[in-house]
Amino acid sequence: MQSRYATLTRPRLAALLPELLLAGQLIDRSAMAWCISSFGREEMTRIAIEEWMAASPIYTRRMQRALDYSGDDVVTIFKGLQLDIGAPPQFMDFRYTVHDPWYGEFQLDHCGALMDVEPMGERYVRAMCHDIENPTFDATAVATNPKAQVRPLHRPPRTPADRQPHCAWTVIIDDAHPPVSPSQDCLALRESRAANLELSAIDPAEDGRGDYTGPLLSDLDFADFSTSALVRMADEVCLQMHLLNLGFVRAVARRTDDPREICTKQLVGIAGLAAERIHRVLDLPGGVEGALRVLELHPLLNPANYVVASQDSGSITVRPGPAHADGAWISLCGPGSTAPLQAVVRAVDPRLDVVVEGTEDSWTARIIRGEEPADEFDEVAVTRISTGSNFTFQPRKSIPIMPVR
Repeated sequence: MQSRYATLTRPRLAALLPELLLAGQLIDRSAMAWCISSFGREEMTRIAIEEWMAASPIYTRRMQRALDYSGDDVVTIFKGLQLDIGAPPQFMDFRYTVHDPWYGEFQLDHCGALMDVEPMGERYVRAMCHDIENPTFDATAVATNPKAQVRPLHRPPRTPADRQPHCAWTVIIDDAHPPVSPSQDCLALRESRAANLELSAIDPAEDGRGDYTGPLLSDLDFADFSTSALVRMADEVCLQMHLLNLGFVRAVARRTDDPREICTKQLVGIAGLAAERIHRVLDLPGGVEGALRVLELHPLLNPANYVVASQDSGSITVRPGPAHADGAWISLCGPGSTAPLQAVVRAVDPRLDVVVEGTEDSWTARIIRGEEPADEFDEVAVTRISTGSNFTFQPRKSIPIMPVR
């Protein structure tokens, strides 16, 4: 099935890619508030660790294969971070130094995640920058080399309070290091439909870059990539979000008999905020037409061969497919659960609503327009607290980073 992103022009795809990466980062801004209220801060921290350790090694390796930069060195690790929803460009402003293939450093000149949690106090900063990052950085690196260790030079809490850069880390690969093993959740997710989904190949004959071979670049200018490469990256980034969510579902299910309520709140929050940013960056029309287009391009409904859906005049029809089999986001939508779809269309126009008819996994959502604007969902308002909600990307040049020795 052709990717829904193939309907976009190359410039629009280039503008959309960083937005999708940022949306992936904001999933946790949507989710973790509800985890804290249900389970407390310590369990929220453990949930975050479990979901990222489950998903990141899988999707990191997928992106390596897609853009043909597989390897076992620090350059491969750094390239992976540049295309990871855990490190959206500029919002998580990684700056890299490569000493040799086995030793590198990075620092964050700006950490949007830190800006989000610093006002919450030192306990939350330590939970993110110590408790969560200690295991999850190594878990991401294991996709490239199980003997890679990511260790801090300094990290928050910041002393002094305005310390720059926000943090700095070394990445060292050494045969003497004990190998890192994937988590049990990661092993389980390897069997998911999302992990094994086949996506359209990149056409090497197209204008623009079709891979990320060659030197590490300081920043990725997505406009340099070909149309088919951008389409593939967009679909892969959506799969990153689905895999992270599947890891989240597993973690929450260990703590409650009914994870659906918290998982739906997570989806409503990110669905609304991502829709708002997609609508704005692509300069889409308002009304029913714009809402249908946003739904078509939203991570909730992508990739096209993962979430089976078709569009008709004023409506979207969803059928059972791999995403339903995985229990992914789309399984939280239907006649009895319309809030995620409402959050998407109301991001375009608060007067819009959806009428959903059908069964739990086979239904049609028809978009209608009401007279009065609806209030914003609490879940979207919670996600909007993140500084990522209003973050603006700036043009940057792609400068090759060469080893310093």
